[in-house]
Amino acid sequence: MRIALANVWNAFEQLWAHRFRSLLTVLGIVIAVTSTITVVGVVQGFTRYVAEFLQGLGTNAMWVWPERPGGEAGKRLGRIVLDERDIAAIEDGCPALRRISPLVKPPDALLQYGRDELRVPVEGASAPYHAIRNFHVAIGRPFSIVDVEERHHVCILGREVLRKLNLDEGVVGQTILLAGRRFQVIGVLEEKGSFFGNSQDNLVLIPYTMALKMYPALQRKIAMTAQATSELAVPEARAQIVNLLRRRHRLEAYQPNDFNIVTQDEILEAFNSLSLVATAVLAGIVGVSLLVGGIGIMNVMLVSVTERTREIGLRKAVGARRRDILLQFLIEAVFLSLLGGALGIGLGYAMSALASLHPQMVNVVIPWWAVALGFGISTGTGVVFGLVPAIKAALLNPIDALRHE
Repeated sequence: MRIALANVWNAFEQLWAHRFRSLLTVLGIVIAVTSTITVVGVVQGFTRYVAEFLQGLGTNAMWVWPERPGGEAGKRLGRIVLDERDIAAIEDGCPALRRISPLVKPPDALLQYGRDELRVPVEGASAPYHAIRNFHVAIGRPFSIVDVEERHHVCILGREVLRKLNLDEGVVGQTILLAGRRFQVIGVLEEKGSFFGNSQDNLVLIPYTMALKMYPALQRKIAMTAQATSELAVPEARAQIVNLLRRRHRLEAYQPNDFNIVTQDEILEAFNSLSLVATAVLAGIVGVSLLVGGIGIMNVMLVSVTERTREIGLRKAVGARRRDILLQFLIEAVFLSLLGGALGIGLGYAMSALASLHPQMVNVVIPWWAVALGFGISTGTGVVFGLVPAIKAALLNPIDALRHE
């Protein structure tokens, strides 16, 4: 124990005596560890951000829309249709679903209130939409079944629309012009925030039946959102929708679906796959920095062995064993790497904190294992690249070392 402590102290003295050179030596390690901490933190932050966004879209939610598949098989399909009869059949024939809501997405429409006007995204939906998407009405009321069935001229505004028109919640009960038609504002949606810079609050909801009346061309291009009875029922609900629509559209076994369906889990899995690819690419860049840092440590330690050849010979002459010399130089290499690791972790935290301050950036999350990985990288680099100089020092002949000038 005393010998080990003496070696550690001796390593510290040697590095402090050449502190500027030591600092330059560990720059590669600092860059590698900083990159590791920052990359992991950003990826974890984006993963949490996307997961929270998907949870905000609704619990156990899925989306279905008409889509022509690619390739020759898709070209041979007839007209691609998803209409109200399909949605009614899904509602009646899929017991694994708790709620469904048609979705009609017409072009952006001109909204006029007094002298102010604004072009806004419009979305047609039904009464269950709010529960499925977890997008509730903060002021006023949601759509009723009567609003949808009777095609009432009613609408619900997002918070961003109010801000752009400099309106407050007193607009509920007032009348606006939307695409040249009069609509009564019956509610204001709760604030959902932005996703990658795109506001979820910049929209106007109207009954989907009213949207179809305004835009008849969309009657055969209706999408829908649905909610399964539970998280475990999502795969079953998905299978029921696929089987029912394929039967209704009279698709043969060899023909692809003429619609698309995605669930929350599928979106999250796709994002996680993308995150893994991005992390792997960035890990390659980090690996280059690590290699450069390790070679730098090895070169400096080889120079140190040459400079201290007489010291090594003297130590061997007074009884130092090969393993003592090897341990001394190995400790110096590991100490250099750990110094670079500590500086890299500190810089990684600093860069992550600065990145989080940007208004368009997610909150960077640095897990504990990223810090452990940083220290592991630095320690491993010191051991791997410090072995060659340490072995060279340990194998020096005492007599030749004492003669060295």
